[in-house]
Amino acid sequence: MVAPTALTLGSTCAGLLGVAPGRGDRACFQKLPLHNLHSERLPRRNGSLRLLPSRPFSPLRAVSLDSDQSSFSPLVDEGKPKRYYFVVANAKFMLDEEEHFQEQLSERLRLFGERNREQDFWLVVEPKFLDKFPEITKRLKRPAVALVSTDGPWITFMKLRLDRVLAENFEAHSLEEALASNPVDLHFEKPEKWVAPYPKYESGWWERFLPPGSSIAVA
Repeated sequence: MVAPTALTLGSTCAGLLGVAPGRGDRACFQKLPLHNLHSERLPRRNGSLRLLPSRPFSPLRAVSLDSDQSSFSPLVDEGKPKRYYFVVANAKFMLDEEEHFQEQLSERLRLFGERNREQDFWLVVEPKFLDKFPEITKRLKRPAVALVSTDGPWITFMKLRLDRVLAENFEAHSLEEALASNPVDLHFEKPEKWVAPYPKYESGWWERFLPPGSSIAVA
């Protein structure tokens, strides 16, 4: 099987060059003009031999870019505003009536401490950003308290957990702008009878969750 195949190739090659058969494949391919290899059809001999058309070879060029010519942009744009998410309700519900709210915030703060994570949530009493949401403010009793965070999915979870709250989001160029508040005094009347099997949280428990530098008077 090998010998006939070699003979056929040799005969075809010899016919292409116009030389006598048997001179060897090596001489055949050494003398074969390159432009013949690029032809779609080759001369026929005892049938036709068809080669696929080839494309001219284009050498690749390596291009170097200077650092100032790179098209990559920084991952963080310091001038770009940051998005904040929040849930908001009246202060009495958020700070005095919702029994598990304090526990949830304390547990999250403890978890952040164990994992060395920077705190990304705060309580804001009478936040100034509410002026951007007239549809929300007209539904709120005042004073109002918002739970603000850069973690959108967690705020969605807290909305489902607290239920009687309103949710939205906004952009701000700095943390101070996002957490700015109006001064207000908070006063919650103590219930005449406390029937829960655990003691009521002391007034002022929320102070450690306020933004840095905030001070809310509690009457």
